[in-house]
Amino acid sequence: MKLIGYFRSSAAYRVRIALNFKGIAVEHASRHLRRGEQFSADYAALNPQKLVPSLVLDDGAVLTQSLAIIEYLEETHPEPPLLPGDPVGRARVRALSLIVSADIHPIQNLRVMAYLRQKFDQTEESAFAWSRHWIEAGFDAYEAMLAQGGAGAFSHGDQPTMADTCLVPQVFNATRFKVDMKRYPIIQRIYDTCMKHPAFDAAQPSKQPDAEP
Repeated sequence: MKLIGYFRSSAAYRVRIALNFKGIAVEHASRHLRRGEQFSADYAALNPQKLVPSLVLDDGAVLTQSLAIIEYLEETHPEPPLLPGDPVGRARVRALSLIVSADIHPIQNLRVMAYLRQKFDQTEESAFAWSRHWIEAGFDAYEAMLAQGGAGAFSHGDQPTMADTCLVPQVFNATRFKVDMKRYPIIQRIYDTCMKHPAFDAAQPSKQPDAEP
């Protein structure tokens, strides 16, 4: 298998965590998002959305969308699991995952910020303020759900789940956008716990082959 990503992509970061957690070795390739390499014709033929990550399977099939890829890995490599065994638990983990992957990340990612600057004459700081607003709105909900119960050492119980693969990259982004993480003590505690786990540590952007300062 080959994972096509970018060291700073939150979506690729999620998949790297899942692959590491399940002990799946893959070839890594990079498309430099800031240089626009994702828009090349050869990559568009693989992924019509021109986004990362893409997971190219050994038979040539191409999977896209980080949560769909993680669900595929869960189905084909069920141990160790990233989803709980009970339906209510799985629904909770998916809901937490979607707070990040559907409600926060899409409206504060690179292409949205670029659009704000180019089409609406927003400054770098105002684009950052936009991103902070949506991260904080999502984190307010995520923190509240954790406080309602169900969290343990991780977002759901005492083992990592798909929710944590989504949360950790978003906390990484939050620090870049200067979100005050003191507002989110449970999220911060879980993040700190995750980063002590080898699967999370090895997936962080600074440890990727294409990492830049």
